Amino acid sequence: MNSNSNKIPTQSSPHTFHIPVMGLGFTIDTPLKVAKFGIDSVVSIMEDDLIETMRKIYCRKSGEPYIPILESTADARAKRITAYLDLLDKLVTDQIERLREESFDLPGAEINQYFELLHDHHPKKKLYNVMQQASCEMKKELQSHLRKLVVPGKIHVNIMTKVDKRNYGKDGEELSREFSDGLAALRGFAKSKLCSSVVFSAGMNPSLYGYLEEFEDFFPDETGYCKKGVILKVSDFRSAQVQGKFLAKKGVWVEEFRLESGLNCGGHAFASDGLLMGPILEEFREKRQNLNEELLTLCQLALQGKGKNPLHQQSRFRITAQGGVGTADEHQLLLDKYAVDAVGWGSPFLLVPEATSVDTNTMENIIKAKAADFFLSYASPLGVPFNNLRTSTGEDQRKERIKKGRPGSPCYKKVLSFNTEFTDKPICTSSRQYQVLKLKALEEQKNTPGYEEEKAELLAKDCLCEGLSAPAILANGEVPNRNLSAVTICPGPNLAYFKGIYSLKEMVDHIYGRSSIQLTPDRPQVFIKELQLTMDHFKNEWKKFQSHLEQKKASALKKSKRNLEEGISYYQQWFSEIQDFTASERISIQQSLEEAKRYFSSVTFA
Repeated sequence: MNSNSNKIPTQSSPHTFHIPVMGLGFTIDTPLKVAKFGIDSVVSIMEDDLIETMRKIYCRKSGEPYIPILESTADARAKRITAYLDLLDKLVTDQIERLREESFDLPGAEINQYFELLHDHHPKKKLYNVMQQASCEMKKELQSHLRKLVVPGKIHVNIMTKVDKRNYGKDGEELSREFSDGLAALRGFAKSKLCSSVVFSAGMNPSLYGYLEEFEDFFPDETGYCKKGVILKVSDFRSAQVQGKFLAKKGVWVEEFRLESGLNCGGHAFASDGLLMGPILEEFREKRQNLNEELLTLCQLALQGKGKNPLHQQSRFRITAQGGVGTADEHQLLLDKYAVDAVGWGSPFLLVPEATSVDTNTMENIIKAKAADFFLSYASPLGVPFNNLRTSTGEDQRKERIKKGRPGSPCYKKVLSFNTEFTDKPICTSSRQYQVLKLKALEEQKNTPGYEEEKAELLAKDCLCEGLSAPAILANGEVPNRNLSAVTICPGPNLAYFKGIYSLKEMVDHIYGRSSIQLTPDRPQVFIKELQLTMDHFKNEWKKFQSHLEQKKASALKKSKRNLEEGISYYQQWFSEIQDFTASERISIQQSLEEAKRYFSSVTFA
């Protein structure tokens, strides 16, 4: 396919891609690396110990004063988050001011990099090219204008809605609701100086969403502009509609729906009843305008009822997509066919040290890994499938602990403590405390069916709090607390096809089709890869169903089968209409679709 569209970004972002949140630490300092080039990114604000460590590191690097916020401080979690976000805001503002003052004639000047990274069709890039050819007087005038056009990328934050543990005071009593992990994180963001958005992921949390009403920054000012916004990561159109209406009725406008592939992504994986990205995006494209009108009407009525300023009547939400995109053609396809406003590029940026924080050892493990080393695991204490790497040091540590007869982690941070099977206060299923208790309980069922499976799932649990935080600290030349340096990495399956360490320029040029990173030749087209992953998931569920024959499972599988068959038909029609694939690409895609169609024809329910 040829990337020849001249679609340019909308609203304030000068790029048609963003860097999504990755893990707890991989993008924790990404804004300090890429915001000065106008690139939006997302910081996880779930782990305040890591956030405080990163604030200490960057205060030292920048010469900013560092006053520790101890864990014993009242409302420490929220205060740590606010302090770190304010530091990011200040440092990025300083970077932009320095960049604007640089000479365009200085070799390697970042002000030149800012414009050179832009898509070739962006008006700012075109003006920059004109400036380079202009006469002396005109060049000076154009340079002055270009300096004013430099804007930083947004520093968005992520809150995983399921991670909303209640907390306890020094007296052992449960603290009030606003001190839960989720609400405290939201408060930390709300009180920061940032003008950006919170990305809510992993589904709806009514208490968390309701808490938005406590902060004026989420409501319009007299110009109809909201200082802070809400981005919802969703899996399908219905999810966007339900959550969008819930918030609109509270007067909170969703500025963006961020559609993520359920399985062809990094981190936690959420299979979505066999629904595939292509048909989901088609539904968004068809119903976008009606949904915008519906949400805007609801939101304006709610704001009027609260006596607040109305939104600008031309308010339009953005739609972005992410998960498994790996070529400029795929990037442009999403922009052109489905009219998305931007595309998220996550896992490939794990191999770009100028953009993310990954320690050298882990990067080498990723590059050396085979496709089979990227797998869906039971590592997450949330009980949700988790993308993992077999060759990570985190996996090595987990296996070594089992070998020594000491499975599980010490669990110092307790961020994912939700289980009360054996205790009054919730504990984490990855903790040594839980695993010892659970293994003892399982021993009593040793001769029952499913024992080995349940034991294997239990022992697969890993400490994500430490493992997903460590790389950011290691990449900054520091040693994590208690020397817990094992790294858990959660790349999407797409990363198996990237085999190198890249500069920021190389990756951005690859995204925009100016040059091409050499991917492994066996990489399937993005939609076909997602179909293959969804089929694998279906086959695993089908195998379990045949063993246990649960009627509830039958209903879910029938629904998934129907959605997958409809998705395959959609792709067969759609791919047959596209002329830009090479002959070999077309044959490969057709074969994959026919194979999938035959498989589902063979699946029958009694």
